[in-house]
Amino acid sequence: MGYDFTTRVNRKNTGSYKWEQMYQWNPNVPDDVIPLSVADMEFKNAPEIIDGLKDFLDDAILGYTGPYDAFLNAVVDWQKKRHGWDIEKEWIVNTPGIVSAFYTAIRALSENGDGVIIFRPVYYPFESAIVDNARKEVNVPLVHHNGEYTIDFERFAEAARDPENKILLFCSPHNPVGRVWRKDELEKLAEIVVENDLFVISDEVWYDFVMPGHKHTVFAALDEKLNDRLITCTAPSKTFNLAGMMTSNIIISNKVVRKKFSRELEKVRGDMVGILGLKACELAYTKSEAWLDELLRVIDTNQHLVHNYFKENFSEIKAPLIEGTYLQWLDFNALGMTNEELEEFLHIDAAFFTDEGYIFGEEGNGFERINLALPTDALEGALHRLGKALKEKRC
Repeated sequence: MGYDFTTRVNRKNTGSYKWEQMYQWNPNVPDDVIPLSVADMEFKNAPEIIDGLKDFLDDAILGYTGPYDAFLNAVVDWQKKRHGWDIEKEWIVNTPGIVSAFYTAIRALSENGDGVIIFRPVYYPFESAIVDNARKEVNVPLVHHNGEYTIDFERFAEAARDPENKILLFCSPHNPVGRVWRKDELEKLAEIVVENDLFVISDEVWYDFVMPGHKHTVFAALDEKLNDRLITCTAPSKTFNLAGMMTSNIIISNKVVRKKFSRELEKVRGDMVGILGLKACELAYTKSEAWLDELLRVIDTNQHLVHNYFKENFSEIKAPLIEGTYLQWLDFNALGMTNEELEEFLHIDAAFFTDEGYIFGEEGNGFERINLALPTDALEGALHRLGKALKEKRC
């Protein structure tokens, strides 16, 4: 069937974080503007999920509810079907979100003052999870060359050899730069991890968003030597736009590591998720795959639209094609603006609302991250507004 990826949904006054933020930035935004910030979609949810939840509510009792077989089977089957990854039901630990899982895993696998390695620019809650837990951030910046980002394996190996550094907090596919790490890159990473006895918290929440010509490899499926040192963070939240359902599936094959994680989770009563989140995840993984496949084609169309627009009209602004996620990383450095000047120009002059690159680390200065998960005509409108403002600025 053909799904609806064209209807615009106005989320003003609904509590949507990014819409509320947009109006705080610029209260005079026209009604037809859709923000390109924050990684949630501007599409209606898959009808199979919505209709399934309606049917479920007809007979449901909304009391305390834990994971049940149909839900667990759905999670297990999804990993096998979409990623060729065999897991067991017992490996699944549920949390309300991926970020809370970072916090829990860091506490479970390290002590105060221990180092946690990250590759900036990277998803900004990585920093808060480290700092808020009194750990030390150890940044190994990605290497940026001609719009492509790669891992600095030499510097990573050096950081890994330091006995004070206990954890690699890893993003795969990478947010915000859109890399899908190749298998050979992951193998090299795994070799260093194993040699230096690091734990890995692998954020793979974007693993269902891979563009044509690329393939995601689940880190845990790469080498059995990783099993004793790996926590894999997954969720339907990005894939099916279910972040508000507060249900994530943290997959830990090692019983000892899983027990440490679960015990730490229980200390803050973070081991409970809602009944509707469990059901929504089940419906997503068992009924909504065709919706996702069509969505991926829309994302690919949108990323080419952005790439070609800047290439043809403002070639000094770089918008490389992404390999994964639905986030595009735009390089505005050629405009010569400070972060503050760029932010004001985009928000006020262009009504072009993004996530500022600097929030992902100083390596993101002069960059902006945009969300491609919105109707194509709305994205065209945003680019037109930006183009008009850029032309006026040149005059």
